[in-house]
Amino acid sequence: MTKAEVLQLKMTATRVRMGIIEATHSAKSGHPGGSLSAADVLTYLYFKVMNVDTENPQDPTRDRFVLSKGHAAPCLYSVLAERGFFPVRDLTTLRQDGSYLEGHPNMNTVPGVDMSTGSLGQGVSAACGMALAARLQGANINVFTLLGDGELNEGQCWEAFMLASHYKLDNLCIMVDVNNLQIDGATNTVMSTEPLDQKMDAFGFNTIICNGNSMTELEQAFILFDRAHGSGKPTCFLLHTTKGKGVSFMENAVDWHGKGPNDEQYEKAMAELRQEYDVLEKEAQR
Repeated sequence: MTKAEVLQLKMTATRVRMGIIEATHSAKSGHPGGSLSAADVLTYLYFKVMNVDTENPQDPTRDRFVLSKGHAAPCLYSVLAERGFFPVRDLTTLRQDGSYLEGHPNMNTVPGVDMSTGSLGQGVSAACGMALAARLQGANINVFTLLGDGELNEGQCWEAFMLASHYKLDNLCIMVDVNNLQIDGATNTVMSTEPLDQKMDAFGFNTIICNGNSMTELEQAFILFDRAHGSGKPTCFLLHTTKGKGVSFMENAVDWHGKGPNDEQYEKAMAELRQEYDVLEKEAQR
């Protein structure tokens, strides 16, 4: 990528973070921490990688994405809105009575959502099914799914990993948001799953470790995923991220796993993000 492309992606990711704050503030609930940590990878995925059509969200030839950590719906909604699947202004209706933007993704109501998720561990299984179906149909379709590192406490995840390896689903990219925090505290004290890289290698994956908040490192990770096609190995990204990324008082704070900002916190968060956006915009104009 050129410097200009990187800056544009960073600006988009910053707008996505603003959308997350807008949505969770309006709802007075939600999960901003894990949404903010995933903003960069989902921005890169939807703006640089995935074959999708905002005019035809159900295009049968499209790539698929499954948000296995469904509580990070504010991030997915914000990315979909920025990509043009629905109006950005609708983000403020999150979790409101009558809104199509529910607390967890609903494929029946939200344009661009490929699978309804929320019960942890089940989304990755659905993604495996999609990848296998594409393989059986001979379709050139890639399937991506995002899990939380706390989600790996669910045994169903590991059953899905076994299936992906057994069926040689090299069109599947499993991405783990390793932000080191879950609702009850630090992942390494609640239920450690380390060493993750060695475990994914042992499960037969093409394992890639990168900074999930770096656009340049994400670019290299997706290049390696492309190169894995034909290898018979599914790919796993271990994305080291910062929970609450982009908002100083939310970063690495477990309290922000599942609550919305109040008015004062909203103003502070938005001021920080607007400042970051202004800096990126000025740099892009040089």
